Amino acid sequence: MSTDFLDSLDPGTRVVLRYRLSPGEQGQAGERMSDALGYLLSIDEHCVTVQTRTGDVQVSRAAITHAKRVPPPPVRRRAAPGD
Repeated sequence: MSTDFLDSLDPGTRVVLRYRLSPGEQGQAGERMSDALGYLLSIDEHCVTVQTRTGDVQVSRAAITHAKRVPPPPVRRRAAPGD
């Protein structure tokens, strides 16, 4: 993963990160990768923190394989009366 791209991101940017899980974090089915979708909180030379719907996720920069900006989430439509 190019660090140039990560360094170009500003806090508050909505991003998705694909990253490798450590052996202790791997799922029961053997998942070795995970994603973090949310708003960039902080970034430094060692880690990136993303605010997701379920909480803050801190990811080692060395574990990130892919990263990209994503558009804001779609606006949820209200249910029609009577539904």
